[in-house]
Amino acid sequence: MKKLHYLVRINKDYGSDWGASVPDLPGCVATGKTIDSALRRIQGAIVLHLRGLRADGVRLPRPRHRSVVPRHTSRAVDFYATVEVAA
Repeated sequence: MKKLHYLVRINKDYGSDWGASVPDLPGCVATGKTIDSALRRIQGAIVLHLRGLRADGVRLPRPRHRSVVPRHTSRAVDFYATVEVAA
């Protein structure tokens, strides 16, 4: 089985849980109380998202590597990571 690496945006606004989203898979999101839990959940969400696309007969989007710039303010944190999934 092929392994894919997707770029994941991790962010947290003041007073909220950590959020994770995948720019290459619009609508694929997850949250968690910690960064680790958000990353674990987004990995599962990516697998489900890809499975749904495959079931619908949609060609799986290839991960695109991009230049990204992390942001940090006193009220928000925003950075990127990658996760590996079997596709």
